[in-house]
Amino acid sequence: MNEPRGTIRLAALTRSYGRTTAVDGVDLDVSAGELITLVGPSGSGKSTILRLIAGLDRPDGGRVLVDGADVAGVPPHRRAVAMVFQDYALFPHLTVLSNLTFGLRVRRVRRAEADRRARAAADRLGIGDLLDRYPDQMSGGQRQRVALARALLRDPSVYLLDEPLASLDAPLRFATRADLLALHRELRTTTIHVTHDQHEAMTLGDRVVVLADGRVRQVGPPQQVYDEPADTFVAGFLGSPPMNLVPGGGVLGGDPALTLGVRPEDLTRDDAGPITATVEAVEALGSEAILLTRCPDRTRLIVRTGPRPGVAPGDEVRLRADRLHQFDAATGRRR
Repeated sequence: MNEPRGTIRLAALTRSYGRTTAVDGVDLDVSAGELITLVGPSGSGKSTILRLIAGLDRPDGGRVLVDGADVAGVPPHRRAVAMVFQDYALFPHLTVLSNLTFGLRVRRVRRAEADRRARAAADRLGIGDLLDRYPDQMSGGQRQRVALARALLRDPSVYLLDEPLASLDAPLRFATRADLLALHRELRTTTIHVTHDQHEAMTLGDRVVVLADGRVRQVGPPQQVYDEPADTFVAGFLGSPPMNLVPGGGVLGGDPALTLGVRPEDLTRDDAGPITATVEAVEALGSEAILLTRCPDRTRLIVRTGPRPGVAPGDEVRLRADRLHQFDAATGRRR
């Protein structure tokens, strides 16, 4: 059965290094033209999954299918994928143009055609005026665009992006993120983007894949994963600040069989609210403020409010929880 170009299927994918299991039975289907983000803490298996798809590493078990074909035994350069690394991986002794044409020349593309295609890719990514520069003469954002342009030239079925924005400063990361989205909308090439930055994962992905300990904990549209976390790990990982989780319910409503959760933005100051808390710290962030509060039973609750909340450490506040999440106390799974 022929699959559309750009489909990926991971079936029971496993990879271990000694006693450490990096990828533990991962199943994942990626549709043609989809942009998904893999997010999770360090060591959760994100980059290993990309390396297994690219052929830079071999699985201990399971299968990787690209465009419907099992790519076991297919060398990296013959797979229909292009990978962009965090460290750019540019040749420092070559100009931008030579970096871009290197792969084409290896594949025996004529020099004139290689130059034409390289210049077109550079123009598309806004680096057409940098073709005579060397990597050490450019900013991090410019080098990242060179790496993206080089991947573009392969015309792959799938782009694999391994934390390509991690080394950029915040304003440049924001701008480059917008460029990546615009490029994806233009090309509609299947893309798997690995990141440890949850904001990046939420804003880029058509779907978010949350990983922990080499396993998939939840897959879904970003807002759905945020609104309906599958377990206490996802609830505590996605969100900044993270969800407040209270074993047994406590001040949120006692039930020893449950862990109750509430997002900081769903805790509202209310003079008639049922929850009494003392402000321990106020983090003023300009457009909003974060209150760190402590309840009489020592439960800590984090509250997100608007700017200038008008309270100081030591003040007592009353709160109400507008939206509660229930998790099984034994398994951590959502109820």
